[in-house]
Amino acid sequence: MKRISQRDIAKILGINVSTVSRALRGQDGVSQELRQRIESFAIENGYRPNPFAASLRYDTTRTIGIVVPDVAFNHYAHIVKRIEAEARQNGYMCIITDSDESFENEVNCLELLENMHVEGIIICPSQETTDFSYLKQLKQAHMPMVFYDRAPDIGISSVIINDAASAHQATCSLIDAGARRIAFLGGPNQMKQTSDRKHGYLQALRERGIPIRTELVKCHHISFNSGLSDTLELLSLPEPPDAILAAHGLLAISAVQAITSQGLRIPEDVAIIGYMTDWVSEMSHPRISFVKMNLREIGSKAFRLLQDQMNGDDSIQHVVVGARLELRDSTKK
Repeated sequence: MKRISQRDIAKILGINVSTVSRALRGQDGVSQELRQRIESFAIENGYRPNPFAASLRYDTTRTIGIVVPDVAFNHYAHIVKRIEAEARQNGYMCIITDSDESFENEVNCLELLENMHVEGIIICPSQETTDFSYLKQLKQAHMPMVFYDRAPDIGISSVIINDAASAHQATCSLIDAGARRIAFLGGPNQMKQTSDRKHGYLQALRERGIPIRTELVKCHHISFNSGLSDTLELLSLPEPPDAILAAHGLLAISAVQAITSQGLRIPEDVAIIGYMTDWVSEMSHPRISFVKMNLREIGSKAFRLLQDQMNGDDSIQHVVVGARLELRDSTKK
């Protein structure tokens, strides 16, 4: 059954919509007899107020939009869950959209959220995104926005981890365990997250006097198949890597699959460190050493930055959330 509206009630009872609205909201200007008639009819026919429609009239929807690169990926699910919890506690609803790591989809998501009159947007750009003109237009139109996890340098507040420092620490750990031919698996080079993590990796090699070998650096699309093919290519080199730093959880999982498919042992033949959550590491075999990110804190701080903007704070803030290295079975003791 179609849900009955105030307009439907007014039409059936032969009165104005404004009269129905005043009666159901308890406002003056409606006789007691007519008020009771309207209220009884509304109850009998299952009328429920539409808070979203009402909020549009007053241009305050109490909703925020979230753009996720891949809503099925555990990493983003944890962050979004925390954003949603913070929003709910503060009286906001969330509209969650998935760009599926596509620039075109990302623009469509942003257009949808803008058309739905959200009061702010929290976004992790897709790995395809190099054109930020639409985001800049939204910013110029005073749309509150916050980047999370990936943050291009375009003058918008952000919450990320210390990508360079965490990659530096992970690389030094592999060197300390005896690795000398350390490969780097990353996403597209245009992503600041990739370039920062690669910077930390290269800095560690330079500091420890390890020769930098360009053939050990693979920065392509973030996907299981890409990680698998890149790792197999690394393993086929005359001098294959004895360790891999995977700058994304999906790339770490695919690297493990590639290594074991070649009959190699982890960590005896190839050690590996990835960026992932605890339970993904625990479910893998062997358990993968990983850079642990505080995803709950990323989500909480992203919402709070957005809330500050929605309350009138125009300052641009860049928050760095701590991350730490957790050593498991995939690295040598």
